[in-house]
Amino acid sequence: MAYGVEVNAFLQMLRGLGPMRLAAIAGVGISVLGFFIYLMSRVAAPQMELLYGDLDLSDSKQIIERLTTEKVPYELRKEGTEIWVPKDRKLDLRVRMAEQALPSGGRMAGYELFDKQDAFGTTSFQQNMTMVRAMEGELAKTIRSIDKVKAARVHLVLPKREAFSRDTQEPSASVILKMQGNQRLEKGQVLAIQHLIAAAVPKMKPSRISIVDDKGTLLAKGFDNSQEYLAQTAEEMRLNYEARLVKTIEDLLERSLGPGRVRAEVNVEMDMSRAVTTEESYDPETKVVRSQVTINEGEQSQDAEPTPVTVQQNLPDPNASANGNLRSSSKSSKNQETVNYEISKKTKNTVREIGEVRKVSAAVLVDGVREKSADGKQSTYRERTPEEMAQIEALVKSAIGFSKDREDQVKVASMAFYKGEELDQIEDPSEFIFGMRRDFVEKIASNLGLSIVAILFLLLVLRPLISRAIESMQGQVGPDGRRLLTAEGGGMPQLTGPGAVALAAPGLGEEEEVIADELIDIDKVEGRVKASSIRKIGEIVEKHPEEALSIIRSWLYQEN
Repeated sequence: MAYGVEVNAFLQMLRGLGPMRLAAIAGVGISVLGFFIYLMSRVAAPQMELLYGDLDLSDSKQIIERLTTEKVPYELRKEGTEIWVPKDRKLDLRVRMAEQALPSGGRMAGYELFDKQDAFGTTSFQQNMTMVRAMEGELAKTIRSIDKVKAARVHLVLPKREAFSRDTQEPSASVILKMQGNQRLEKGQVLAIQHLIAAAVPKMKPSRISIVDDKGTLLAKGFDNSQEYLAQTAEEMRLNYEARLVKTIEDLLERSLGPGRVRAEVNVEMDMSRAVTTEESYDPETKVVRSQVTINEGEQSQDAEPTPVTVQQNLPDPNASANGNLRSSSKSSKNQETVNYEISKKTKNTVREIGEVRKVSAAVLVDGVREKSADGKQSTYRERTPEEMAQIEALVKSAIGFSKDREDQVKVASMAFYKGEELDQIEDPSEFIFGMRRDFVEKIASNLGLSIVAILFLLLVLRPLISRAIESMQGQVGPDGRRLLTAEGGGMPQLTGPGAVALAAPGLGEEEEVIADELIDIDKVEGRVKASSIRKIGEIVEKHPEEALSIIRSWLYQEN
């Protein structure tokens, strides 16, 4: 019975609020509920991280299809060029996408072209074109592995020698690079790409390779004339040498003078001609025996007496004497010695390559001395002393390799630097805020803002509404759970109790209750009820007929 009374009292309270108040409370409740659902979903949502950025739309489409198939939540940002996924799934998804060769980034196919090609029915022209495409694709893949390069495309021109032709054309190549953001390649990296392609293609020279970036900037020019290529190489050599000397001077002096307080400019004159010199020198004071020839000759002769010629002279005669008839004898000897001497000889071959330094001129500007006052608030400037300038000049000469024979020049001056010049590198605000990543700070700020809005909504909107509803319930529900008919304003009479009427006159501090055991008898309270109070009760009944009817019914129910 008590439960039914409470439900009846609650229903009576809702009826007493009226349709407008019920609609307002229902709208506020639905809004608060939706707001808290949104807040909880934001707080409970997984932390998202960048999976891939700066994607082509074709790559984005394929990746989204894979994520949808695997039922992975994702977010598209920057017009579909960035895909964000939950942090705990990021690495796993990258591995899965790599298995599917995603993102392709406009990559060119390499040697896998031969895997898809049918060997039967393929002409030699198709084979050659496939070979060129495969080489271009493999070179593009290799170039993409270089830092700062996002995508690359290579075009090779491999001329074919015609039959019975003596003229041959050299191969050439052109490369277009797509960089990551605003990054740019250094000159050494551009030369590395040229030599990489030249080493991969037969008979390719680095001077025949042109390189262009995605902004249309010519990074390397292919030269038909080797002399023009050497001239540009020599100029780059001079500029690099000057930059190295400038960096050496500034790094040396900034250690003692402070960062940003030194400026240096260096001009170098170089001999860009290549020369080969051969020198021969002889030393007459030094003798060396080259050859020595000695000849010894001896001669001896004897004359015999002449005899007539006969037949017997032709016959052998065993008793003939060996000496015969001797008349005279002679003997002679000859000795000859020849000695050849060689003078000391020295041959010197000198090869002078391009880039020989002829003269170095350096200009160094240093900031003066800034001294703070005793209170530490103001600073005074003064020029550096001649002793300090002499020390700085000596350091600069030693750093650049000063030579009087080359007539090198070094000028050092002390001047006040502009105070507004700051060399401190400011971090990019788009990347970090207060030392934390921008997206993390934005997430915290968003959640904090939503929480503050929710608290303010509870304190300023919902709490007053609930308080008014509670006060209305307390003012319209009696101690026994029945609704009371209350008029607006002070001094209004209200009906309370079973079958009783309480009339509160204006200005009275206490309620005067008149309890009747039976139906209300106006005659018994005729002297105490004012005509104005009865009129106000009548007005209340006219304004709230349903509430008055429910109260009368409750009285009748209790009487029965």
